[in-house]
Amino acid sequence: MQAKTDFDIIVVGGGIVGLASAYKIALGHPQVRVAVLEKEERVAAHQTGHNSGVIHSGLYYKPGSAKAATCMAGRRELIEFAQTHNIPHAICGKIIVATDEAELPAMEKILQNGLQNGVEGLEQIGPDRIKEIEPFVTGIAALHVPSAGIIDFRKVAAKLVELIERTSKHNRVLVSHAVMGFDKHDFFINVLTRKDGFETRPFSTRYVVNCAGLQCDRVARMDGIAPPIRIIPFRGDYCELSPAAAGKVRNLVYPVPNPAFPFLGVHFTRVIDGTVECGPNAVFSFKREGYGKIDFSLRDSWESLSYPGTWILFARNWKYGLGEYTRAFSKKRLLAQLQRLIPSLTLEDLHPGSSGVRAQALGPTGALVDDFQIEARGNSIHVLNAPSPAATASLAIGDHINRIATERFGL
Repeated sequence: MQAKTDFDIIVVGGGIVGLASAYKIALGHPQVRVAVLEKEERVAAHQTGHNSGVIHSGLYYKPGSAKAATCMAGRRELIEFAQTHNIPHAICGKIIVATDEAELPAMEKILQNGLQNGVEGLEQIGPDRIKEIEPFVTGIAALHVPSAGIIDFRKVAAKLVELIERTSKHNRVLVSHAVMGFDKHDFFINVLTRKDGFETRPFSTRYVVNCAGLQCDRVARMDGIAPPIRIIPFRGDYCELSPAAAGKVRNLVYPVPNPAFPFLGVHFTRVIDGTVECGPNAVFSFKREGYGKIDFSLRDSWESLSYPGTWILFARNWKYGLGEYTRAFSKKRLLAQLQRLIPSLTLEDLHPGSSGVRAQALGPTGALVDDFQIEARGNSIHVLNAPSPAATASLAIGDHINRIATERFGL
């Protein structure tokens, strides 16, 4: 490595995928000077810090896909990482419940996916066993997934920051540094940043890894790349169960998801702090980082609504989208969905909870990009689609990016 640049590799984005990638590069190449640039005041400020903290087992994903492979490997490594570094977590298990015979074929497909992916302990169970595991849940059949769990991903991210900077005195994780562009030269790149609204001196680097999540397509365009996708944000709102109602959920309870959509349906999640969340819906967001129901960004809305694929998606799925929007603003409609799994819930049991925004990559023909998408161009690597289970799979994704960087950048 030449020493004339500030860093050898700059990772854009301080979410869990960016941090895991920087950590794996630093761990594998101690001589490489790595920096992570995060535009917010803290790491894990968006998708990582707003998800429900579930450790996914790997049963939903198509066998042979990147999602399936990295989720399985990443889950095991994440659990070992949590044990080593005393990060709060629990392997509590979950059930995926069918409440109607029409859901049984989709449940069977999930079962077969899980078996092919090697999900440990996966089994189909009947109503009596459902009641043993979750006494207040009603269903005609379910999948029991004992390998699923919960964790505090923000604490995982914080530990990764510590480890990145501990690996070498030259490594840095810099918050409040928004990347504004790239000034490319023959043998290095100046990464232009802004802090607190003011331009800072550029950071020079030989290579860039784009892990910007909700902003990844914009960062790719800054790098002179026309990505084949557009990030379309979908917001999910959660409710929190009252303390009395929280006792009706022991661990994780999911419905059988609609196979036409990359969302898992309204479910119950026991969070690592002991509270229970229920949700989310999945609605188009008019702001990429908008966590309120009426948050709006003209730029974000224009980029989404001027994209042909968005309107094709809306036209194909308007009934589904209308139902999701109705539940977003109607607690009664949400309750009706939740009562399919736990009939004894009441409106008084539902309190306002958290929300998150999912960065969903969409193609120009309206096709949702299902699998992870990582592309290497020139002196850059771009993570263009890393939705759930990216947090669970993050350490394995980091390994993958480290392998690409090692080969492409000659580390």
